[in-house]
Amino acid sequence: MAGTVDPPQTANWRDLGIRALSSAILIPAVLLAVWLGDTWFHLLIALLAVMMAHEWTNIVHDRSSAQFALHAAAALCGAFLLLSLGSAATLAVIAVIWALSLMLAMIKSRPLNIWVVSGVPYVALPAMAFVTLRGESQAGMLAIMWLFAVVWAADICAYFAGRLIGGPRLAPIISPRKTWAGLVGAIAGGIAAGIAVAHGMGLAWLFSLGVLGGVLGGIELLGDLFESALKRHSGMKDSGRLSPGHGGVLDRVDGLVAASLVLAAIVTAAGYLGAGNELFAW
Repeated sequence: MAGTVDPPQTANWRDLGIRALSSAILIPAVLLAVWLGDTWFHLLIALLAVMMAHEWTNIVHDRSSAQFALHAAAALCGAFLLLSLGSAATLAVIAVIWALSLMLAMIKSRPLNIWVVSGVPYVALPAMAFVTLRGESQAGMLAIMWLFAVVWAADICAYFAGRLIGGPRLAPIISPRKTWAGLVGAIAGGIAAGIAVAHGMGLAWLFSLGVLGGVLGGIELLGDLFESALKRHSGMKDSGRLSPGHGGVLDRVDGLVAASLVLAAIVTAAGYLGAGNELFAW
């Protein structure tokens, strides 16, 4: 029940080595695509978004090929249409695909619960967010690298804080292993990485990026909880089998998806106010 206190989770260290090895293989490839930008980055985002669509429709829509086609189409629109059509037209196309997905669900007599309704936005909007953040500038590359560092640091610090400290559980019905200590660890990790990486990049807004890193660290954990709720609803342990120790794509990008949406919204709002991407400019 809520507020239940757990001891430090010493029994769970056995998965750490496998997780670290998988990360050591995956992370360099991702960072290389971010650094190269342009077509390589768009292909990376498209690949991840389509894989997300595949796992989502397997879980929510019982492996429906029609729903996968619609979700994948929305994911590809988010990854490729933004720079050519602009945000308004891209959102309009995604909205049409979303409506078709909901209509198909109703034809199949599926209840329009939160999981059915949120599928298309969940795979398409993060793709748009990453393309928005990366753009074609050096500042965009720094923004993505900074975001990755913040999210990864938050995830690592939450993992170790939860297992070393334990304590009251954050959302026991959704994810029994998540603790308030883990949330504090995620925020602290986000702050530390936000400042340290910004300093290493030579950015000027260290305090602002530290605060933003802490906010995104908390958002990262909430994104993790959202995906945990999906798996709990569906009675699944992992969303897929991307790599040993990591589960599926959804398991790996849940926190990153949430943090990217928030950061892209902030950068876009700053652009409307005339500030653009100044946080990540020298």
